[in-house]
Amino acid sequence: MPVKSSRRAVRTRSAPQAAAVPAAGPVYITRQVHFNAAHRLHNPAKSQAWNERMYGLCTNPHWHGHNYVLEATVAGHPAPETGYILDLGDLKRILNDAVVTPCDHRNLNEEVAFLKGINPSTENLVVAFWNRIAPRIPAGRLYCVRLYETPRNFADYYGPEGRR
Repeated sequence: MPVKSSRRAVRTRSAPQAAAVPAAGPVYITRQVHFNAAHRLHNPAKSQAWNERMYGLCTNPHWHGHNYVLEATVAGHPAPETGYILDLGDLKRILNDAVVTPCDHRNLNEEVAFLKGINPSTENLVVAFWNRIAPRIPAGRLYCVRLYETPRNFADYYGPEGRR
């Protein structure tokens, strides 16, 4: 049977350590969120025959849905005090406020105010989502928004200046 020691641990003071290692280049952090939504790909300036040729089943007038996966990547240098570029919990909140809450279980063509008049292709959505997310990033800079429409179909957007 182990013997209990009556000695108390002695605390020693050590020199404070930096929380972040200086990085020569930027670090990239990514948060992923999910939402479900319906949409229809349709160009109202074209005929139904044209829309069917262009979009196939995706132009169904009764809509179709996806289980979307949205990823946002922020680039920056970790703060010496925290070791973070941006707290990933804060990034999750930003993504939820900017995109998930207004889009989840909605018809993207009809129910989402910031998408009014936009043909909700993956390409158009990823740009619209960037425009909602970028102004809310408090530290670092939004580097990439990736939207998966299916596990095999996705679009990346690196902002108006492109990949840098």
